[in-house]
Amino acid sequence: MELRRLGRSGLAVSVVGLGCNNFGMRIDAEQTTAVVHAALDAGITLFDTADRYGTVPGTSEELLGRALGARRDDVVLATKFGKPMQGTNGEDFSARGSRRYVRRAVTASLRRLGTDHIDLLWMHEPDPATPVLETLEALDDLVTEGLVGYVGSSQFAAWQVTDADWVARTAGTTRFVGAQNKYSLLDRRAEEELLPACRALGIGLVPYFPLESGLLTGKYTAGAPAPAGSRLADPRFSGGLAGAPWAALDRLAAVATTYGVDLLDLAVGGLASEPGVASVIAGATTPEQVRANATAGQFRADPVLREQLARVVAPAPATLAR
Repeated sequence: MELRRLGRSGLAVSVVGLGCNNFGMRIDAEQTTAVVHAALDAGITLFDTADRYGTVPGTSEELLGRALGARRDDVVLATKFGKPMQGTNGEDFSARGSRRYVRRAVTASLRRLGTDHIDLLWMHEPDPATPVLETLEALDDLVTEGLVGYVGSSQFAAWQVTDADWVARTAGTTRFVGAQNKYSLLDRRAEEELLPACRALGIGLVPYFPLESGLLTGKYTAGAPAPAGSRLADPRFSGGLAGAPWAALDRLAAVATTYGVDLLDLAVGGLASEPGVASVIAGATTPEQVRANATAGQFRADPVLREQLARVVAPAPATLAR
């Protein structure tokens, strides 16, 4: 598995990361352990979760921490704070970027993960109620204390990423080294402003939902029901199948056939081929899916293919819920 630096930082992450949002929601503790161990065996080092993941917030962190066990220090353990937690972290006063809440959220995540430090902490979404300087200062304290290694943003617009970087540089606080945003071959909006901004600032882009809930794996067919057990067979996510961009999927499948690769190779390896992308976060519910994602991450698209992919895909389809 190829390792890459996350932006300007010294943090090395696997080019394919494991998204852990299925833990405690679609798979139980036993299945989670099987998926985590398969990822370790495949050379995946970046394990990405969040405090709100799981049917009950916090469950994903708990299951991931247990599954890693003695292998915890072999991986880059990443989690997020800043989304509503249904009271799990106490009252947040709708200011989840505040110094008070950041400290409380990280303390709770450390306990659930069963570790004394978080390698990479993402702010899950912007907090309009709190000045970004206050959040950055709180994060800087955590880095100084050794509770957090590096920090990044998630779901920030390009201007917010740029503003946070300017504020951090001006104030002398820890800067975001990564940006985790939705980016796939079916949703290329990140290329318009976010990816260029990240390249200019030395921030590594980490795409999430690169497989569009499985649409880019080739497992779904227009007019046919979703396969049993698949994500889009779940009533919570089935709306994504009804509005699927089948024409774009057909064009991508044709490109994959021309190059003699699977659609999954294009979906993962195509993104990994974009300059500025550090790691592609893909979720999984079985060891087989983990191994397939890891293999797909070995594919590289040359500049000609990257231009071709950009031409055959509509620039801005609807965003899937996260």
